[in-house]
Amino acid sequence: MAPDSAVTGSATEHGEVMASVDDGALLVADVSRDDAWLSMPREQAPVLAEHC
Repeated sequence: MAPDSAVTGSATEHGEVMASVDDGALLVADVSRDDAWLSMPREQAPVLAEHC
């Protein structure tokens, strides 16, 4: 199986990732790639403070 190019390589090759909350949903997207995004209900989104 070929390695996932989004995981291998240096951080500069990954593009730019942005997140926002819109209409009660968390949206995360790699704006440098087509169709590289995810959405989930805000209630199900992880809270950063709980992971620090």
